[in-house]
Amino acid sequence: MAASSPVRILLLAPKLLGESLALQLTSKNSDLDVILRPEALVGHPKLVIWSIDAVSSLAAVRHEAFILQERWQPAPLLLLLPADLSASKDALLALPAAGLLQNCDVNTLQEVIATLLAGGRVIRLQPGAPDGGVRQPFSDQAMGVGHWLLMSGLQQISNDLQVIDALLADPPAEHLWRWMLEGRRRELRSARALLLWLWGPIQLAVDHAQPLSSDAVDAGRDETVSITLRDRQGMAVWDAIRDRLDRSVGVGLGNATGRLLAIEGLHPERRRDLLFALLQQLDQVLQQLRGQDVANALPQRWDSLQEDLRRQALSTMAGTYVQLPQNGTLRPVVAQLLTRSDLSGSDQDLPDPARMLMPLLKDQPVLVEGQLLPADDPRALLQLETLVSNWLVRTAELIGAELLDACGEWPELRRYLLRDSLLSTRELDRLRNQLNSQIRWSDWVERPIQLYESQRTLFQLQHGRIAPLLLTEPRDQELNQLGWWQRQVALLVETRDALAPQVQTLVRRLGDLLVVLLTQVIGRAIGLIGRGIAQGMGRSLGRG
Repeated sequence: MAASSPVRILLLAPKLLGESLALQLTSKNSDLDVILRPEALVGHPKLVIWSIDAVSSLAAVRHEAFILQERWQPAPLLLLLPADLSASKDALLALPAAGLLQNCDVNTLQEVIATLLAGGRVIRLQPGAPDGGVRQPFSDQAMGVGHWLLMSGLQQISNDLQVIDALLADPPAEHLWRWMLEGRRRELRSARALLLWLWGPIQLAVDHAQPLSSDAVDAGRDETVSITLRDRQGMAVWDAIRDRLDRSVGVGLGNATGRLLAIEGLHPERRRDLLFALLQQLDQVLQQLRGQDVANALPQRWDSLQEDLRRQALSTMAGTYVQLPQNGTLRPVVAQLLTRSDLSGSDQDLPDPARMLMPLLKDQPVLVEGQLLPADDPRALLQLETLVSNWLVRTAELIGAELLDACGEWPELRRYLLRDSLLSTRELDRLRNQLNSQIRWSDWVERPIQLYESQRTLFQLQHGRIAPLLLTEPRDQELNQLGWWQRQVALLVETRDALAPQVQTLVRRLGDLLVVLLTQVIGRAIGLIGRGIAQGMGRSLGRG
């Protein structure tokens, strides 16, 4: 049986680096034939690797990558980027290459080569510290006398707070003494906040609240991106999105939305189970829709599946065989929750489901910043991930609100579903009332303003937290469907925009008139009065 022909790879790199890298690749995989010069090629390469040691112009790199793709098509292009590349994530993702690697080792490179040869796509962006150095914390920067005095005051307040916290760790038996300590702690915290608000630079406020690290400072600019596609089809895109979301949910999610979330009231394990169950149900729905011709009736078909999807996710989260006492009788939790919960509601801020589903079901292109991109493009995949994350969080919010209501009627259920701080009836009712007030304010005020400003808030899972993303898109149809009160809110915003230039002009004219009155009229009159007084005093002195 004849041996299989080796896989030819064209490696474009500086001489010493290319020889070293070629030796490491071939020693680990004898089936690879790494060629360092294009003229030494016999036939067409299966893969082109371009190792870039320094980037002076990202536009030049993009232009050269286009040339390499056109010359060696259909061989995929893999770019090895330097660690100290000072370019944004979006600019790097726009490079025309099937693979992007940064700060990788030989083992990772071997895995990426195998994926690319199989028709997949790999993105690994792991930026390092610029200039090979480590950023200095703010505390090492030179400060003036005012800052030094401020820091000494903050240090004294912090020392007093530490003493009080130590005393309150084992609360004293005397209630009066404990109340005095708690009151003193509140005063110190208020004084610290007032000092920072009045005189403290922003880095002092942030640094005192939470130590700053290089990762925290550059979280937006030096964001690590890891995407692996086994192929270019919609199913592979969905598998990559689900893998990324599973990892985000698995490490736990904080709330960075600036608003209350119903799922915050759930026990961390129940919250994680609910999100995992929703992702699993979404995967099953996609498999069900993939075998159907639903291009024309996709929104209607999707809406008809939502209630059953939520019921299945709720059942998975609660546990099919879990029973809890209610009025002295053991009752199945799932059956009681499904009976008490209304899962047929909808979130009006969810975008058109076709934008999320059609690229995954029918491999339709995705519109990203005015460009139609295939679903396997990293920028399109990240946008689809944001849409899926938004659906995931908003659907979990609908279920979480129903769970909070059910726990209000079934006290024994709280210890199983809710976090410890909500075991108290007062705390649970307070959270429910705050959520209801937030929903009313959002429906009556915030949503009409967002519709008029053509904005939509999406929730995305980013850096281990739920973060908002403000998207600008036309929403005229939804604006025309608003009720009377919501229309008045939009009308007030429109009136403010219409009157703002006239009001500014009026205020500016009044200011000019006031300046004229103070300088030309009142100032001149005061001068005449002063001159008359001086003359009168001079005559009196002359007579004397």
